[in-house]
Amino acid sequence: MLQHPRRQFFTDAVDTELAFALENFGADPQRIRDQVGAVVADLGLADFAGSRLRELSGGQQQRVACAAAVAHEPPLLLLDEPTSNLSPQGITELTAVLRGIRERGVTLVIAEHRLYYLRELADRIVVLRDGRVEKVLARAEFAGLTDEMMRAAGLRSLDPPADLSMTPAFAYGPSVESGVGRTAAGTVDQNAPVATLSGPDAGGGIVLRDIVCAFRGHRVLDITKAHLPAGVITGVTGPNGAGKSTLARILAGLQPHGGRVLLDGHPLSRSRRQRASAIVMQDVQRQLFTDSVTAELRLGAIAEHASSADTVLAELDLDGYRDRHPLSLSGGQQQRLVVATSRLSGRRIVIFDEPSSGIDRRHLHSMTQTMRDVATGGAVVVLISHDAELLTLAADQELRLRPIRPRG
Repeated sequence: MLQHPRRQFFTDAVDTELAFALENFGADPQRIRDQVGAVVADLGLADFAGSRLRELSGGQQQRVACAAAVAHEPPLLLLDEPTSNLSPQGITELTAVLRGIRERGVTLVIAEHRLYYLRELADRIVVLRDGRVEKVLARAEFAGLTDEMMRAAGLRSLDPPADLSMTPAFAYGPSVESGVGRTAAGTVDQNAPVATLSGPDAGGGIVLRDIVCAFRGHRVLDITKAHLPAGVITGVTGPNGAGKSTLARILAGLQPHGGRVLLDGHPLSRSRRQRASAIVMQDVQRQLFTDSVTAELRLGAIAEHASSADTVLAELDLDGYRDRHPLSLSGGQQQRLVVATSRLSGRRIVIFDEPSSGIDRRHLHSMTQTMRDVATGGAVVVLISHDAELLTLAADQELRLRPIRPRG
């Protein structure tokens, strides 16, 4: 199971993808039906088992990739960053599935940076550094490591993420789970923080009005009003399928939608948003275009920020890779390279969609500082993430989305 599941799909629909390996092995049709039904139930895919893969969120695609990998009951299962796009609930569900697979005698090898869910799952932990084995730990040794020890080794925390407690963004509508908005009487909530209430009427940053987006007749995003101020980092959270990446595409002008997007009080068309925005996608290989790290930085950098390239490379631990081809870098290094290009782009709207995939603790802090520098420069910064560690470090306010239930 690859870090970015889109790269391993062979069909265009969930059900045919789940059946693909079994069909190639010449399995009996009834066994294929039984196995597909079993993995759909085990991984909670029933709500979208008949969907097209391109219509699913990144987290939903990750769950499909996991189901497709186990449907033919392999004796060995390799997983590369399997939680990178999953919500906390999705990680809990995946952990239970992996435990069940292990109990059936399957060997699991998991390459991972998020570690807390492995505390009671992994039997042996191998710590790698620069391509070499640094430590081998038994489960009891691993579980006994303190946070200070983990920090010294550059590893993520072993403690489950705490419940986030962030200032809610000014937002309301069917897609908004929590935010500062209007009361049932239609008046502004007087208990809301003054800073959030002063923004929408002042017009600073982005204001969304009556944003609606639908796929195949089903609304996936419906926000009546929201304010994303300039100079702060807005964390966009919510379960898989809540419309977070759809919101990112709308803000970047890549997604048709109903309603209006205003920047500093002025309507901004989709084409103008495309010119005013930079986005770090979940699968950053789609955003690498040149033959060296240096050329990649120069491609999108504006003249006034070009002199900062060396500093940004050093901060993100990429200064030793200047002449490397971007596609020869690791997934985490590619992620940091695209973050660096967004830092130098000088765009007014900068969107980070799950930027911490493949990122260790040290680089989590350097990435946070890069996002903070972008916000300090006056940009509207949107951070879409399930990563509680990153959100705690970086986000100033939270826009929490929820899936829209079909009518009827």
